Amino acid sequence: MSTFVEIDSVDKVFTLPGGDHYIALKGIDLKITKGEFVSLVGHSGCGKSTLLNIVAGLDRATTGGVILEGRQVTKPGPDRMVVFQNYSLLPWRTVRQNIALAVKAALKNLSAAEKHEVIEHHINLVGLSHAADKYPHELSGGMKQRVAIARALALRPKLLLLDEPFGALDALTRGNLQEQLMKICQENEVTCLMVTHDVDEALLLSDRVVMLTTGPEAHIGQILEVPIPRPRHRLEVVNHPIYYSLRNEIVYFLNQQKRSARRKKVAPVAVAKHGLEKVNLDIGFIPLTDCAPLIVAKEKGFFQKHGLEEVSLLREPSWKAIAEGVTSGRLDAAQMVAGMPLALTLNQSQPIVTAMVLSRNGNAITLNKQFYEQGVRSIADLKGYLAQHADKAHTFGIVHPASMQNLLLRYWLASGDIDPDRDVSLTMIPPPQMAANLKAGNLDGYCAGEPWNSYAVQEGQGYVIRTDLDLWAGHPEKVLGLREDWANQYPQTHIALVKALIEACEYCDDRRNREEILQWLSRPEYVGLDPAAMRPGFIDPYDLGTGDEPVQMLRYNQFHVEQANYPHRGEGLWILTQLARWGIAPFPKNWVEVLERVRRPDLYGEAARQLDLPDIDPTRHAFALFDGITFDPDDPIAYLNNLPLHRDIRIEEIILDATPNAA
Repeated sequence: MSTFVEIDSVDKVFTLPGGDHYIALKGIDLKITKGEFVSLVGHSGCGKSTLLNIVAGLDRATTGGVILEGRQVTKPGPDRMVVFQNYSLLPWRTVRQNIALAVKAALKNLSAAEKHEVIEHHINLVGLSHAADKYPHELSGGMKQRVAIARALALRPKLLLLDEPFGALDALTRGNLQEQLMKICQENEVTCLMVTHDVDEALLLSDRVVMLTTGPEAHIGQILEVPIPRPRHRLEVVNHPIYYSLRNEIVYFLNQQKRSARRKKVAPVAVAKHGLEKVNLDIGFIPLTDCAPLIVAKEKGFFQKHGLEEVSLLREPSWKAIAEGVTSGRLDAAQMVAGMPLALTLNQSQPIVTAMVLSRNGNAITLNKQFYEQGVRSIADLKGYLAQHADKAHTFGIVHPASMQNLLLRYWLASGDIDPDRDVSLTMIPPPQMAANLKAGNLDGYCAGEPWNSYAVQEGQGYVIRTDLDLWAGHPEKVLGLREDWANQYPQTHIALVKALIEACEYCDDRRNREEILQWLSRPEYVGLDPAAMRPGFIDPYDLGTGDEPVQMLRYNQFHVEQANYPHRGEGLWILTQLARWGIAPFPKNWVEVLERVRRPDLYGEAARQLDLPDIDPTRHAFALFDGITFDPDDPIAYLNNLPLHRDIRIEEIILDATPNAA
């Protein structure tokens, strides 16, 4: 169905006394179809009513906007009518006069007889014909609210906005009005957006329930479809087989947010120098092409520019060593594979924070050259080859269980009906050792970051059957990772670190700087490889080792452009599904809470704003990889269960410590 209302990237920022700012809403994206009933649910103060007022035109978004039937909402209008909790009736006018005042003001093109007919029709519609000449003080609360609903509907609005319309009513009156509202909306195809605290009310009335996280920077945490058929009646809804599972889903989300609100109380910290709490840092990295932002930040002085006086970059032997270094406190922060912060949080219950993505893409699946000689050009060819050589063990290298290299290799193999744990064997090897193991015959292939694929091609030992641009172009690859308690202890230092690395990433994506960067990378304390081996994909066209002409891939190593640094939670959720798919980690029942603890766009946004860079939340949407299977961030369990070749999915609540988040 076509979009009737579109809330597009809405942010709302309030200016506080003293010049500070409070970000109430961040990156709200929502599409509503004609005739749909959508409820907004969340704890008090999360911005539900603020968002409703923006849709109504009573308030303006700081950024983003609202489109209603192709027109931007810039001010209030009769095409959007609001029903408030406090009725908003004029006490000196009767029921009929309150409704007539609105009709005469908004429907001026109608004749007097037509206006009278509209007024009487809507009085009858809400069952108030017997009280048409009574004043508000003569009416019960439920009757007053019916007048407000009749007045709103009499203007024939395109969109009915309801701000906790039944919150002040007793249970019996509320139930009767809910039934009437459902009947009226269905018979008249009214599109509704409602704010409510009542979970049962949301399920009774809604086609979808949109759940907002706690502020500041409240955003859509989850959207729940309510597939209970219409027309609905309260008892039938409550007795529907899925009612309580839907109800529990909303209550569980709200409980997660309650815990989140408690964590956001931050204790004061001591400031050391330059407004920072800590100015000497040890940061770990692995010798790969995409460690470039760390090297650039060091060599170009971006660390020092932002007050970090002494930053030591420590070359680590493996991703396992990186994980140990951060969790033990030996390292202040590190370059991490994209899934590592989530995996460490799940398996050790020690939250690891990532406030920015350092790089995207930059991986490939490399096979032994012998496979090419046997005609293996595709996943189907590989399936056939493995079947013909079933008597031999086939081993493929991965760099870490939580790496995108592992998850994308598994995804690719499974797409061809190759079980990555049963039809082949996967073994963990540090990236710099991949090519040597391929040459020694210990591996049939591997998935790793550059330059270790190009190196195998140049050595004549392997060929690239797929790059990650073929599998999921633009996926998060490396992230900045550090312990949450470190981020809480040194919040200003953390922001300074993110700012330095954002500027370094921007420098890396100016291709005029790539030659200079390559010379730094080739130094022995960094990657320590001949620059010629690192040129493909980074500067030069990429040689697949197949004899074909090298291909220019400008986004193969992506560091900053196209919002590359934004730590999108939807991407993190996909990673969680893949960790659960292969039994690497359980899927967290409280996945919203886990993602909010680990992936921190609020911290990225603060750093970006201080750099005068756009702080734009990428659109929250479903997406698909190369096989076309759609990932819906609102229903990750269904996505998991529909994937081919998955292990028994463990769903567990992950109990995290109560360490408060950084401001």
